Amino acid sequence: MKRPVLPPELKRSRFIPAVLLAVTLAAFFGLCAHEAAAEGVLFRPGEKFTYRASWGVIPAGEAVIEVLPFKVYNGIKTCHFMMETKTNAALDLIYKIRERQDSYPDTLMSRTLYYTKKSTGEHPRDVVVTFDWERMEATYIGFGQAETPVSIRAGTFDPLALFFVIRLRALKEGGILEIPVTDGKRLIATRAKVTRREKVVINGISYDTYLIIPEMERLDGVFGKEKEPDMKIWYTADERKIPVKIQTRVAVGSFVFELISASNP
Repeated sequence: MKRPVLPPELKRSRFIPAVLLAVTLAAFFGLCAHEAAAEGVLFRPGEKFTYRASWGVIPAGEAVIEVLPFKVYNGIKTCHFMMETKTNAALDLIYKIRERQDSYPDTLMSRTLYYTKKSTGEHPRDVVVTFDWERMEATYIGFGQAETPVSIRAGTFDPLALFFVIRLRALKEGGILEIPVTDGKRLIATRAKVTRREKVVINGISYDTYLIIPEMERLDGVFGKEKEPDMKIWYTADERKIPVKIQTRVAVGSFVFELISASNP
């Protein structure tokens, strides 16, 4: 079968990575087992969420996020969050992606200790990000090659852990959440505004939600502060604070991610 040709404007925008970035920022769920039981928190290993992605009316792919059992990193017990993303068969012909991300924050959810991202397809990646909290640095390691460390702040998280953190914060209309985030290459100041409370309907199910709009600016780099693509996230307005819908706006339009299934232990 002849491979479809991607229009030039889409090639320049790299729209599929933008979709998956949105999923990355959308995916974010939970605390760990015995801390959850001891402190009455809501999340335990076995929690699993599946999202469908669409570009306008065109199906684009799927993302699965899961809370996995504890791990131990450098002698420290950690939470373990995992996200897998993939394009569907149609988009595989244009831009195939199979990606897995793993996040390891401490069990108090106060900072990230370790983060990995592996993908195959158009742009293969094998990324490890280490966090040196004594030196206050994070190091990006791609295919075994370490780059110059970036400075981090207290309470810095990786992109996947970000949304788990948001779920642990109190949400109210007009509230602002401030969370530093790094992918190992740059430090981002994330200010998430709780814009309003509203109903959203997905697959015939009505959800009472808070609409949250993250605003992200670079804290380092030669260009200084830099705006990221617009994004909106709808979290359920209950104690679980599940992100049921995510919308991101890029140069070629909007991408939407909607929760289609959830399993809770």
